[in-house]
Amino acid sequence: MSYETNSPIVDRALAPVPLQTISSSRNHDALTALSQQARRDLQRLNYPAPNWVIAPHADSVLDVLIVGAGMCGQTAAFALQREGLRNIRIIDAAARGGEGPWATYARMLTLRSPKQLTGPDLGVPSLTFRAWYEAQHGSGDISNFDASMPGWAALHKIGRVDWRDYLLWVRDTADIPVENLTRLDSLTDEDSVAVARITGPHGSETVRARKVILALGRDGSGAPRWPSFPSLSMQDPLAKGRVFHTMDEMDFTAMQGKTIAVLGAGASAFDNAACALEAGATVQQFARRKLMPQINKSKAASFPGFLRGYSQLDDQRKWRFYTYIFDEQVPPPWETVRRCDAFSTFSLQLGCGWKDVQPMQDSVHVTLSDGSIKHFDAVIFGTGFDVDMLNRPELERYSAYIDTWAHHVSPQQAASSIEAARFPYLAPSFALQSVDGTHAEAMGRIHLFNWGATMTHAAVGSDIPGLGVGSTRLAHAIAADLFVQDADLHWQHLQEFDESELLETRWHQAGEA
Repeated sequence: MSYETNSPIVDRALAPVPLQTISSSRNHDALTALSQQARRDLQRLNYPAPNWVIAPHADSVLDVLIVGAGMCGQTAAFALQREGLRNIRIIDAAARGGEGPWATYARMLTLRSPKQLTGPDLGVPSLTFRAWYEAQHGSGDISNFDASMPGWAALHKIGRVDWRDYLLWVRDTADIPVENLTRLDSLTDEDSVAVARITGPHGSETVRARKVILALGRDGSGAPRWPSFPSLSMQDPLAKGRVFHTMDEMDFTAMQGKTIAVLGAGASAFDNAACALEAGATVQQFARRKLMPQINKSKAASFPGFLRGYSQLDDQRKWRFYTYIFDEQVPPPWETVRRCDAFSTFSLQLGCGWKDVQPMQDSVHVTLSDGSIKHFDAVIFGTGFDVDMLNRPELERYSAYIDTWAHHVSPQQAASSIEAARFPYLAPSFALQSVDGTHAEAMGRIHLFNWGATMTHAAVGSDIPGLGVGSTRLAHAIAADLFVQDADLHWQHLQEFDESELLETRWHQAGEA
């Protein structure tokens, strides 16, 4: 292994890497029994709550359309149903099991979060990941039925595919209906409702909804971040099959015996480097920074007080908190780094950025910051995702008018933290807001529940630690909005309500209030 600067520590023994598995074996009988227990618990919590919404529109108008059925969209739906909002639809463009990143572009072995975290369960113990795992593998060090799998006590971190399968189990157990292979094409408004054009297995249809939740994942507020180089155009046919972003589908088996360059030093860059190495490639990884980030500051911003209280702060303090977290950057997990370091065919060069990337007929030429040129069979950009609402095609009608943080800090602050300044400036309900009043009413029906909510609400719409807080806050806000909109109808219903409490007594008098 070679480092351009800051050679790795080699004069002390490193701790062994704990056992990590992408997926454990399944005990379907145990999961069936746990589902039955969880459903009894949900019944005790009066779930799903009775529908209380008085529809002021035609029956064909939804109360809520949720776009995206990954971890956040599914949990938002669960929270809405617990609040008695039943007239909802949840759609996802992927096939069942392909929602979110877990079975697609997430290439880590395990989640980065501690195994004890909760979120998708919304406080129901029998719906927690721990309950799901212990039902199959036991609470001790050894699995109840599979000696190759650890029990809960010995489990290091949650396997990536285990988490995917757990989310699907929660969905089924809580009866959260998802329409897969169904995408949102466009979003407009008409007659005080949102109008969504969607395409699914049975063709295209127009859906009208009072509220829309966009739970479109990490890139749902922008797009993958592609670095700009003089000789690189992604429309160049020579780039196809040789220039990738970590979000792209890749055939790592085809990289066997090849030399691959990876740009970036974040977790995803290391994950993809590891996949290439495990497939038999030689990998050279590069990063502009001279030092690897050492401390994940976001861990210190994931306790209940922060997650619940951050949204109540004034703008300047919000800006101070998250621009600091962004500037400090998040280091890759140590287990992920060791996954790469285990290969003699891996090298990491810090303090070595790229000036140019030029796809050729049989290779990719990379010009390094010192002017030297290296040739690779393929390159992978581990450069993350941009937040830029102008990149969201489904919001084309509104994107030019979406309020952003750039309008709520000084020009100097916005210039010094360009990405933070592009985050949408959301309402307390997670709704988009208009910068100048254009489409304000329509944008107030669109609620953003993904990474784009972070500057306004903290990471409660994207990361597991804040998921329970965020989904509950979102559901409460939408329930309150719908009640306020229909307050006069509820007043009429209150006056007409005639369920007598004294019917089974001799004091009952028909027609008396």
